[in-house]
Amino acid sequence: MATVVLTVAGGLIGGPFGASLGGLIGGAIDRQLLFKQGPREGPRLADLRVQTSSYGTAVPQLFGTIRVAGSVIWATDLIEHRATEGGGKGRPSTTSYSYTASFAVALSTRPILDVGRIWADGQLLRGAAGDFKVRTGYRFYTGAEDQPVDPLIASIEGAGTVPAHRGIAYAVFEDLELATFGNRIPQLSFEVIADAEPVAAASVAQALGVAAEGLATPLAGFSAQDSLRTTLDALCAATGAWVQSDGNALTLQTGTGAARAMADSGVGADAEPTGRGIRAIAAADAAPRRLSIGYYDPARDYQAGVQQASRQGTGTRETRIDLPAVLDAGSAKAMAAGALARTDLARERRTLTVGWEALTLAPGARITIDGAPGQWRVDRWSLENMVVKLECVPIAEAPLAGAASPGRAVAAPDAQRGRTILQPFELPPLDEVAATTPNLVVAATGTGSGWRRAALLASSDGGASWAPAGDTAYPAILGTVLVPPGAARAALIDGAGYAEVDLARADMALGNADPAALDAGANLAMLGDELLQFGQAESLGGTRWRLSQLWRGRRGTEAAIGTQRAGDRFVLVTRDTLKPLDLRVAIGGTVQLLAQGSDDPVDAPAVTAPATGISLLPPSPVQLRALREGDVTQIGWARRSRVGWAWRDGVDVPLGEESERYQVEIVRGAERSLLTLDTPGLTLSAADRALPLTLAVRQIGTHGLSPAAQLSLPSLGDDQ
Repeated sequence: MATVVLTVAGGLIGGPFGASLGGLIGGAIDRQLLFKQGPREGPRLADLRVQTSSYGTAVPQLFGTIRVAGSVIWATDLIEHRATEGGGKGRPSTTSYSYTASFAVALSTRPILDVGRIWADGQLLRGAAGDFKVRTGYRFYTGAEDQPVDPLIASIEGAGTVPAHRGIAYAVFEDLELATFGNRIPQLSFEVIADAEPVAAASVAQALGVAAEGLATPLAGFSAQDSLRTTLDALCAATGAWVQSDGNALTLQTGTGAARAMADSGVGADAEPTGRGIRAIAAADAAPRRLSIGYYDPARDYQAGVQQASRQGTGTRETRIDLPAVLDAGSAKAMAAGALARTDLARERRTLTVGWEALTLAPGARITIDGAPGQWRVDRWSLENMVVKLECVPIAEAPLAGAASPGRAVAAPDAQRGRTILQPFELPPLDEVAATTPNLVVAATGTGSGWRRAALLASSDGGASWAPAGDTAYPAILGTVLVPPGAARAALIDGAGYAEVDLARADMALGNADPAALDAGANLAMLGDELLQFGQAESLGGTRWRLSQLWRGRRGTEAAIGTQRAGDRFVLVTRDTLKPLDLRVAIGGTVQLLAQGSDDPVDAPAVTAPATGISLLPPSPVQLRALREGDVTQIGWARRSRVGWAWRDGVDVPLGEESERYQVEIVRGAERSLLTLDTPGLTLSAADRALPLTLAVRQIGTHGLSPAAQLSLPSLGDDQ
């Protein structure tokens, strides 16, 4: 509104120039008063409730090593964390929101030994080394009968009201950061180590209360869930076992063993007894043509795998057995072949008619039949008209395991995050906007290639108090100086000097840049306190690199040329890898930083960044010169600016300060005097030149003095 009003008023008073001036004044009023930007807020969730598992969800009994999803048995609502950054002169503050959640996940109703890797939405949340890729607290309970109550659950739900879930193995996550998962609890799956070694199928059956004889099929892992019948059906279909009952207990039988010899006696039959019974063979297409086994493959991070077996002949039927077991591909293929062979053999049936001596033979009994090869299993038993009839099927031997491929799998990367490395420093402005507070930034990376980000804590009072400072930016390429580049001139390309640096990790790399790319700002690096650019980067093996074709003292840092020492910082400066620290620190003050990554020790020392003022103070004047004109000496210099480094138009760079002023210090022996000037020059009389003197010229900036440009002059008599 003020823009419109003052533009019209200025036009009526002063014509086009007045209108322009009025518009500028009105715009400033609108920005500061009428349309001043308020705080900005980032994305925020409206509903902080979480979804938990439904009642009645079965928790399995686990054996061996297997990957399971688990069931959420307790959870808090999402916890909202608010962080406000910015809000400096002329800039609105920004409020960002992040979320965490705490919850417990039941894994097994049978005690287990440990939990290995953990996946979240298919990506690794916890690596094989036990390192978490996202910051969280974590505790694990084995399911022992004496395990304690979890302290977090007790503190929230109330001591004395929370069960210890004894007999249930479960994991507790405390304040899991959810930003990576869309601010929701992700779909979790766990690599559970229930037993130190693979288990036999017989051991699984016995743990479920069923005796097993000869069921030695090894299983790397098994998840017994749903009903006992479902579990037994899956085991029997995959291994060829069958259930036999003696009226008191169930027993799993398999393979060959002691068998009772039987012969068809022909009791109640019109034909003469043959001893072999009545033989019936179903049509070939009564058996499946192809049979598949579904299983979990350890070579594919326990993802579901399928192995198939097929037979020659007629038929189109296909069948599938889903086995909640961990198998290698070869064993699964052998199981499929065995199951298919059994279905084909089962087409043949023999019916024996025998006397009352067979009353003790229950379904599942193993027999031999006179004149018929191999062993047979009693499938059905009936008593009719005082005659016992036994319907029998052949028992197949297990086929040998063969070679099989598990198929291609893309495993979730398991790169360790490692400890956070912080490199904070003050950076001269890289754009054309003059800073109003020290431009403190921090570059960060990790000692492990899986590092992505870490939360920051900052202190500007020497560590007396700490406040959240947001998260680090993207991983930076950084390291330390091994061989400093030495002295050079900022106005010339340093083709003779070089620097050698040691990067933080071997997977980091540097590249070359031609002059055009360097002119556009490529390969900018902070080496100690000097900002420089390099045209050539040569790998010397491992983490060591040599930098040459150097452009030195960039953005007014020429005072730091030649000051580097071995061990000083090296940071490749790119905008997306630098985190600005919106902290109000005076020039000469310091900021201390702590990183809070998942692998960072709690007692890690703080890293200190001094506010030197390099981003606020104008650079030192240049071209300081003296010219004799008769009895007087004219002193002159050229100012520089902390903005406008590109110098595209060939005219003076912008001032970048509230006004143009200079401080000139004149030292003659023990005498010292100060002058304040509004122009870049002064005149010295013959009397001023009676003694040798030294001039130190500084530009007076909005926030302080520039570094000095110095010139020493002999006495007037000495230079004649």
